[in-house]
Amino acid sequence: MTETLTEPLAIEVSGLTKIYSGTHAVSNIEFSAHQGEILGFIGPNGAGKTTTIRILAGLLLPTSGTAKIAGISVTDRPRETRRIVGYMPDFVGYYDNTTVREFLDFFASAYRVPKEKRPGVVQDVLELTDLTGKADADMQHLSRGMGQRAALARCLLHDPKVLLLDEPASGLDPRGRIEMRALLKELSRMGKTILISSHILTELSDLCTRVAIIEAGEIVVSGTPREVSQNLVRSTPEDQQTEGTTFRLTLVSQVEDALLALQEIPSVQDAQIIGERSIEGIYRGSEEEASEVVTRMVNKGFRVMSFVEKQLNLEDVFLRVTKGDLQ
Repeated sequence: MTETLTEPLAIEVSGLTKIYSGTHAVSNIEFSAHQGEILGFIGPNGAGKTTTIRILAGLLLPTSGTAKIAGISVTDRPRETRRIVGYMPDFVGYYDNTTVREFLDFFASAYRVPKEKRPGVVQDVLELTDLTGKADADMQHLSRGMGQRAALARCLLHDPKVLLLDEPASGLDPRGRIEMRALLKELSRMGKTILISSHILTELSDLCTRVAIIEAGEIVVSGTPREVSQNLVRSTPEDQQTEGTTFRLTLVSQVEDALLALQEIPSVQDAQIIGERSIEGIYRGSEEEASEVVTRMVNKGFRVMSFVEKQLNLEDVFLRVTKGDLQ
């Protein structure tokens, strides 16, 4: 009988603890990510995000617990994990009077990219990060956004499997954040696993495939954004009483008449108008049966634009699971 081999997790953290002078920077945390996923590591300043990332990057030793990259322990075999990890700290230093191309060439050498291959590798990452036009610009004259692109390009020189990005959008203007998100999505499509830490939730809401929220050194919730939001919605006292699903119905017009029609449907509870075109309420029934609600509304002449389960966004999730405690 042939044994089925499973691909190791790209990032796997279990029971990880780091203590500084008796203070727990992180305490018994666990989370994971598969290849190609973008994991949002979310928490307020001082929550333990940077400490965790530095341990994964092989720059700090944990007090206890394990951290693995592609199934390899970062403490037992640090040289191996460093070859497959690209680490971008929240601040990247550089020498004065250094161009972007020289900056990247220097680090390509540090990553032991063969000398004859370096020009091609540097050019590839310049094109990938859309920095070709800034290749000969002085690093100290780059805008914040271009500087962050150069820092990310540095992480890609050795073609790592996993990217550890500590606040990569910090200080960027709205356009810079949009461009950074697009670049990270492209890297994910290329198969790279990305752990991105941030306390700016809007930049992660449309980006992450998984999230892990940390506060005061402890993981308070983790999973896909949908799993996390559904579990929180269904764990509220109000939802436990109704045992239903919060929905939002959006119509072209006649919202008040539609509300009266919804109130006649036994499976719909606590419906109320939200905004000019939407109604929210609690629906008791299966997902298949939900189509009957839409059919009934359409048959009554209402022009339905959407009927969807209401999802919490990352801001909602963060506010529900954290208390605002800092270390």
